[in-house]
Amino acid sequence: MLLIMTFVLTILITLSMILFIIPILNIHKKLDREKSSPFECGFDPFSKPRISFSIHFFSVSLMFLIFDIEITLVLPTPILLKEINIVSWMISCTFLFSMLILGLILEWKQGSMNWL
Repeated sequence: MLLIMTFVLTILITLSMILFIIPILNIHKKLDREKSSPFECGFDPFSKPRISFSIHFFSVSLMFLIFDIEITLVLPTPILLKEINIVSWMISCTFLFSMLILGLILEWKQGSMNWL
């Protein structure tokens, strides 16, 4: 019992020392205005908040999300090939890839991927 009490007391003392030392070591970070400001992609944090952002940034992030979701749908297929019908898998993957390729061609034709 005494060993457990000593162990708990040692842990409490160590934790309290850490809680008092960390704010002292981080004083220089509180003084830096730029590091304490929130970071938002595509925006200058010290300018007017209602400026418009680049549509190219939005379209690239949207394309990334679409292809990221596509990867999560296709990635487990080697494991599932043992359990599902190969014909239905081929039809669904062909439909998925054709929709993605058609969307990519449409974005290319509209010029959303041009940065000039």
